[in-house]
Formats: sequence, C-alpha cells, structure tokens
Amino acid sequence: MIESNVYIEPKIAALEAGEASVDRIEWVKLSLVNLPLAAPISDAKVLTGRQKPLTEIAFVFAEIRTREGHEGIGFGYSKRAGGPGMYAHAKEIAPNLLGEDPNDIAKIFNKLLWAGASMGRSGMTTQAVAPFDIALWDLKAKRAGLPLAKLLGAHRDSVQCYNTSGGYLSTPLESVLENVDASRANGIGGIKIKVGQPDTAIDYKRVKAVRERLGEGFPLMVDANQQWDRPTAQRFCRKLEEFDLTWIEEPLDCYDFEGHAMLAASLDTAIATGEMLTSFGEHAQLIQARASDFVQPDAPRVGGITPFLQIMSLASFKGLKLAPHFAMEIHLHLAAAFPEEPWLEHFEWLEPMFNERLELRSGRMWVPNRPGLGFSLSEQAIAWTADASEFGKRP
Repeated sequence: MIESNVYIEPKIAALEAGEASVDRIEWVKLSLVNLPLAAPISDAKVLTGRQKPLTEIAFVFAEIRTREGHEGIGFGYSKRAGGPGMYAHAKEIAPNLLGEDPNDIAKIFNKLLWAGASMGRSGMTTQAVAPFDIALWDLKAKRAGLPLAKLLGAHRDSVQCYNTSGGYLSTPLESVLENVDASRANGIGGIKIKVGQPDTAIDYKRVKAVRERLGEGFPLMVDANQQWDRPTAQRFCRKLEEFDLTWIEEPLDCYDFEGHAMLAASLDTAIATGEMLTSFGEHAQLIQARASDFVQPDAPRVGGITPFLQIMSLASFKGLKLAPHFAMEIHLHLAAAFPEEPWLEHFEWLEPMFNERLELRSGRMWVPNRPGLGFSLSEQAIAWTADASEFGKRP
C-alpha cells in the first residue's frame, strides 16, 4: 500500500502449520475383492434382458496410513460389471494422495476427481474416488475417537431400517412371505419387495400378499428398478396406492427427472429414486426438478462422503426425505446426521466382509460406539482378494 508517498510492502499473515496439520499421507493400499452371493439375484432389469442375474459384487477397498500412524478404510463397489475398471482407475489416481494432509478431504476429493476429469466427473471416474474419500473420513473420525455419525453431528443414535434382500423377483412368493416373517422376527422396521414383472398382475398379486402378511400400518415399499414407461407407471402406481406404501421406487428410468416429477406431483404415495446417479451434479438436477420425495444417494456411487454431504444439505434445504441406497455400514452414520427421520436399507450380503456386526433391534439400526465407520476387513475378505496394489511406504 502507499502511505506518505512511500511504498510499504503489505503484510500477509503466514499460515503456520499447527499440530493438526503436520501429518501427511505416506501409504495407500488398494484391494479388488470379489464377494460371491449365495444364489443368483434377479430384478426387473434381468427379466427384460437388460442385465444378467447378479452372482457377485466387486469391491475396491482403500486403506490409508499417515506419517503419525493414523489409519482409515473405505470402499466402492460394482454389481455385475465395472469392478476391474474402477480398480484400474483408482490405481491411476492413488499416487496423488501421497504427501497430502489427510485433514484436507475436500481438497483431495477435487484433486482426485480432476485427475480423471477427461473421462468425465461422474460414472466410473467418480466411483473410483469414493474408496479414498470414505477412508479419509474414517481416518478423521478415528483420530477424533468418535463414530463418524458423532463427528458429523448426529441427530439420532439409531435409524429406522427396512429390508430388501428377501423380496427379489427371483424369489418365489411363498419364500418372500417366509423372508418377511423372518425379517420381522429379527427386528426389521420395514419391508421392500421388487416389482416390474412383464405382467403387472403378478406384481399386484405379490404386493397384495405381502401387505396382507404384514397387516395395516407396517411400512412397505416397492422397487421397480426403472422398469416402466410413463403411461404404465401412471396407471400401475395409481393401482398400488390402495396398499398404503411408504414409497414407490424407480418407476421410470433414473434420468427421467421430468417423468418422476410428474408422478411425484400426481400420486399420494411418495416417489423414491436416485440410487443410480453418480455425482452431486446429477442429484442436484433430480432435487431441483422435485422428481423425488425420498432422495436415495449412494456414497460409493457419488464419489464418497464429501459429495454425499452436499446432497444431504440440498435435500434438507428442499424439504425432501433421505433413504440411502445399499452399503448400510457407511450410510448408517450419514443417515444419523440427517435432520429429518431417514430410512436405512438393510442388506446382510456384506457381513462376511467385516469382523464387526451392526445392531438391529426395535425396527432400527443402532450407530456403533466404535471410532470411525467401525468396521475392519475380515480374513474371508482377504481370501477373496483378486488383486492388490500399494503406493508409498508403510509408516
């Protein structure tokens, strides 16, 4: 600046490294792990020939350690195809973490995202960032000695929980009803079954049977997995309203925001969608279009916890409800930090992967008191590892 005709160099306060900002990432490990399912799983996408039955899930795990000995673990996943591609891209961008301050999670997220931006900022490139981002949040909460939900600021210590895995289209109706009974006996708070048969009369019969088995008032959801066109969805969703459903999920293609908005405006039953979207930007379009009453983001699919928190904030601002998709080990903590009462999706499929178990009782899943996300890889997960890569040096 100029003072008395004499130029004086402006004083800029130097940013000195404090105790919390001197740590650095020194080692990263990536693992590609294939989880086999007990039996092939089919939904509407299989019955229409768009996909093959689901027989295994590919996971990409990221383990991060710092100079001071702090550790975090996170994962991404892919069903049917894409796991090796996600793993390959994660290996490409992993060296970008080395030397970074693990506190700077948003900065690192952007760095990793832009490292692969020529392939886009959604889809596989975004999903390859997720294991690292989730691991950094796990590390941060562990360092604080808090469950992630508490680090974020929990609104509750438990989240109402519904089961999906017992109601696939590949499951005969009698078995679906047996699964409904078993889920209720185990303390589940809601039941979701798949719909989307080529003949909607079969769907109607299955939904009617499940509602009768549950009785009035017990939360029941259905999921069409993007099966219907607009006229079919309008007619059949109207017919389903007699069953007092908590929501109808993905009645249309996931990118048909206009169609979902029309349904949401015309039906008494809530519309839920969002699980197939792979970035904050796509969810912002969904939310701004008022295309869903329940927003269903998936942290591993949208790029991790950092963009998931952005989606939560926008959904809350717009007065929408939250029902994260899959990965309850991660989403329990995020749902607990949402202002309005959310729903958590229960899948027992991932249990063999981890040493720890989540507590389900009285219709709710309870936030564990373990620091971070509260899970560690089991010996079985290590045995299922198809490939692994390390970067940097072990602290």
